[in-house]
This record gives sequence, C-alpha cells and structure tokens, in this order.
Amino acid sequence: MPQVTIDKNRCKGCEHCVSACPQNVLEMSDDINVKGYFYSYTANPQRCIGCTMCAIMCPDMAIEIKVHGTQYKYFNY
Repeated sequence: MPQVTIDKNRCKGCEHCVSACPQNVLEMSDDINVKGYFYSYTANPQRCIGCTMCAIMCPDMAIEIKVHGTQYKYFNY
C-alpha cells in the first residue's frame, strides 16, 4: 500500500495537493504549523493509489510518497 508522508512544517497550506488528489486522500488540518499555516494531512490513507499527483503539485516539496518501500523523488534541489 502506498504511504504518503507530509512534512507539516514545510506546508504553507496552498491546498494544491488536496485538489490534485483523485481519491480524496488529503484534507486540510484545523491546526496550524510553526509558520502559522493550516497544513494538509492524510485523512484517508487507505484510499491512496500511489499516483503521486499530490507530491508533483506541491510547490514546497513537503510530500513524500513511498510505494512498496520505494521513495519517489521528483526534483534534485
């Protein structure tokens, strides 16, 4: 099963990942992070199909996807 990990302190709450997810895995938290933003979190992790759209859309690179133990990296910076 794919595993989505979100670094809540890197997230600025833009909601791009939430709107990009075709399975509605992610939602916005009612809590705020250290930067003062509402952050996204995995509300329905069992629904994740490993499409990686959330990680691709994240401008802050706050999302990591692991599928069968393999971590996907999209950018080298």
